[in-house]
Amino acid sequence: MAVVEVSVVPIGTGGPGLSSYVAGCLKVLEAEEGISYQLTPMGTVIEGDLDRVLAVVRKMHEAPFGREISRVVTTVKIDDRRDKQLTMQGKVASVQGKLKS
Repeated sequence: MAVVEVSVVPIGTGGPGLSSYVAGCLKVLEAEEGISYQLTPMGTVIEGDLDRVLAVVRKMHEAPFGREISRVVTTVKIDDRRDKQLTMQGKVASVQGKLKS
């Protein structure tokens, strides 16, 4: 399982606000089964099988084009660990545990 951070930024929206575009990308995520995600102030973290997550990221990247945007910049960070189960919650718990010691 992979943990992936994605940020989709439409260029040329005519204004500084992007929340409606973010909401459109999250609707793409909500339509997918078996993929967990968490919205953060600077992007969205997605957890799931890497092939499925990348397919969903592609759909998220395409979403602004459906609203007459001509340019989209998407940034993706992938944490794919193969020696043990990797989850968003597990990554946070690991750091929190070290803060207590």
